[in-house]
Amino acid sequence: MRLKLLPYHEYRGVNRDDPLRYYYWPLFGKLYRRRVELALNECSGGEKILEVGFGTGLSFLNLSEIYTEIHGLDLTADIAEVASVFEPHSLYLDLRNGNVLSMPYADQIFDTVLLISILEHLRPAELEAAFQEIKRVLKPGGQVVYGVPVERPAMVFAFRLLGVNIREHHFSTEQDVRTAARLVLNENKVIPLRSFLGRVYEVGHFKLD
Repeated sequence: MRLKLLPYHEYRGVNRDDPLRYYYWPLFGKLYRRRVELALNECSGGEKILEVGFGTGLSFLNLSEIYTEIHGLDLTADIAEVASVFEPHSLYLDLRNGNVLSMPYADQIFDTVLLISILEHLRPAELEAAFQEIKRVLKPGGQVVYGVPVERPAMVFAFRLLGVNIREHHFSTEQDVRTAARLVLNENKVIPLRSFLGRVYEVGHFKLD
């Protein structure tokens, strides 16, 4: 599945920390798009998907092709601004502000919960609680698809060159996330994304039986 991006200037509600601009860069943008595509390819479709940390809604056009309803939860996104971007595309969107550790949803309502570059921002001690909350809102047989970076010294240095100290934003490793997921859910597969830097990203696909 190829990531379907709108023209950059059409997105709204973008704060200064959002990596949106990186998706349009040559070479570096291809890597950013590929990590999202790996996660999208694991989404099996259905009635309702919840994307935690939806940001600018980069995945929405793709998700609308395989899900009837797209629900989104984000700590800081401007709900009205993001929703306005997709009004011309007639998507079913239910967007809310909130935290993955205490989600404003009833039990067992989502076929899929998707988290792209979100879980590394939690402290290791919070991860199991996050997966318990995800488990609560999943339908029986539902799936969790997440993506997290695999930190390498070269990657940390590359972000430094871009003016970003990822140590100020990332608190959990891919191993922390995978271990917490295994405590709560059943592992289907874990997919690495490799670049010239080595393994730089990991997509986990877990299920609730």
